[in-house]
Amino acid sequence: MTESIVYVVDDDPSMREALSSLIRSVGWRVETFASTQEFLDYRRPSAPSCLVLDVQLGEASGLDLAERLNASGVQIPIVFITGHGTIPMTVRAMKGGAVEFLTKPFRNADLIAGIEQALERDQAALRERAELAEIRLKVASLTSRECEVLALVVTGQLNKQIASALGTSEQTIKAHRGRVTRKLGVTSVAELVRLVERVEGQSWAPACLRK
Repeated sequence: MTESIVYVVDDDPSMREALSSLIRSVGWRVETFASTQEFLDYRRPSAPSCLVLDVQLGEASGLDLAERLNASGVQIPIVFITGHGTIPMTVRAMKGGAVEFLTKPFRNADLIAGIEQALERDQAALRERAELAEIRLKVASLTSRECEVLALVVTGQLNKQIASALGTSEQTIKAHRGRVTRKLGVTSVAELVRLVERVEGQSWAPACLRK
């Protein structure tokens, strides 16, 4: 399994060192940054990760960084830490992808729990993206007619009904269905339905599979 990484952005050297030591003691890899720009310039590997982010930074706030990451499509769970938290700040942090919002001084156990939750969330998201990438390749292998047949199969229509709708023979539809199931690696209509449900909301979904 790929090693999990915890990124720490804090402009206080002593806090960075303390956080780094704590995180390493649990067995996680940690990378620290003194500014938001340092973090943005770092080429992050594809691995389960999360961000421990100080709200108050010298050149830009951690909340600004979170919003910038969201705007650019970067998906990373965040554990915010701050010396002084307010309700509006907390709300903004949660909207920015916060898993936890801790006010200093916080308990080490609370930080570790927040990081653990964030890493679990990112691991799940990575699995989801990998599965969708695999599905995307399989769906892309379908011909336009096979896609049309698939879209009708998952509505519960029989071969005869699909053949009538598409103006072809029942035998031809049966052949198309066989190729669809082989290409998509499924064995039942129920599996086809679940697969299409995951595809329908994706921007890359072919027109015949979009709601």
